[in-house]
Amino acid sequence: MNLPRAVSDYLKKCRYDASPPLNPGENSLRGIAQVVVIPALAERRYLFSTLASLACNAPEELERTLVICVVNNRPYPYTSRDSLQNNRQTLDIIQELTGGKMPSLADGDLSVKEACRQILQGGLRLAYLDASSPGREMPRKQGGVGLARKLGLDAGLTVMDYGSPRAGRLLCLDADSRVEKNYLSAVRRFYETHENLSAVIAYAHPLPEDPQLLAAIVRYEIFLRYYELGLSFAESPYAFHTIGSTMSCTVRGYVAVRGMNRREAGEDFYFLNKLTKLSSMGKISTTRVYPSPRPSQRVPFGTGQRMRDSLNGTSREDIFYNPQVFSILKAWLTGMKRCIEEGGNFTLSMAREISPLLSTFLEQNDFPHVWERISRTHRGPEKRFAHFSEWFDAFRTMKLIHYLTTTAYPALGMGSALPSLLKWTGMPLEDPIEESLAGRIPSFETQVEILQNLRRFDFLGEG
Repeated sequence: MNLPRAVSDYLKKCRYDASPPLNPGENSLRGIAQVVVIPALAERRYLFSTLASLACNAPEELERTLVICVVNNRPYPYTSRDSLQNNRQTLDIIQELTGGKMPSLADGDLSVKEACRQILQGGLRLAYLDASSPGREMPRKQGGVGLARKLGLDAGLTVMDYGSPRAGRLLCLDADSRVEKNYLSAVRRFYETHENLSAVIAYAHPLPEDPQLLAAIVRYEIFLRYYELGLSFAESPYAFHTIGSTMSCTVRGYVAVRGMNRREAGEDFYFLNKLTKLSSMGKISTTRVYPSPRPSQRVPFGTGQRMRDSLNGTSREDIFYNPQVFSILKAWLTGMKRCIEEGGNFTLSMAREISPLLSTFLEQNDFPHVWERISRTHRGPEKRFAHFSEWFDAFRTMKLIHYLTTTAYPALGMGSALPSLLKWTGMPLEDPIEESLAGRIPSFETQVEILQNLRRFDFLGEG
């Protein structure tokens, strides 16, 4: 297969040296317009249900889609024997499925059996990378989910049918994240009608039966949506969620940012941060991904950690950033845009008028010298603002919010933070809900209503 020059150059320079081979081989795959990559570590219980949900997509979408499972682990003792055995069983099942055979499973594996039956009946095109078996394990350092995603995405580049118009979409899922029946078609249509090089897909965590986990995931998803809403209010170009199982991009975007990073946690945040510097982040709201709300110890932050804290009794209510930090952020971004349009004569006194803390933060991060360099190098306002946005990216935005939080604007409970921000955005809560908050910790029933209201904001349009 003849690869585009940019793809060929990327694979020569950036592909992981010890990448395992793709099974089945690259030469047996034809007509692939998009690839879905799923890392799996001890995911036998969940992976095949996720694959079955993909298999429920339209046959014509499945025909042009390859799903690559990256079964991965570090060597023992960095990975437990139970997890190694789980991966071995997962590989055995995938090997049978890729050969078009129904796996031999124990009578107790009814859910896995049914999932495998749906996968075969749906005609899901399935491949896998074995980064688990002895001699093929992931490295002890940087052998986490970032590298697992990278292995699969890089392999996807080698099987794409670049002769097809608008081919070349890369989608990320997690092994425990189911999708809707229009998942593949919604992503395809978005990229056929938009110029974005990347996009995130709408999501909703399934609500578990366990009361403790249910309360935790409702509160945490409200927090995630609150943060995104705050960035949107501030008109930040980085106002989108950063959940790994909702990521997608074009091949062009992927190779331009030199592929997925190898971070063991936060790989999704940094990957999307880089992609947004190429072109605005799209939002696909015509379908949804359903990330699992289960507890996890694999990473020190994120959904799994929040669920674990809840079970341990160490979760907190005051996790919502004070709305004032988003007000300062908005004034800063608006002021810089105006400054650039009027010639770019930035002074720290401008920032100090917004907030003395903002001025201090910019000094600590050497912004005066950065801005001097940007102004000297780029004369036009569009270029200046683009390079300003590259410097003041999602990471520095988060740093500013954390700085303001720790110095002057402590985080609040939901009842104190949420109503103000929603009013500012022109999307206030319904009167009965807002009255029940009134600065208090809302009842669980009220929190569920709030979450359902926030989820509806996903459908206000794509961009």
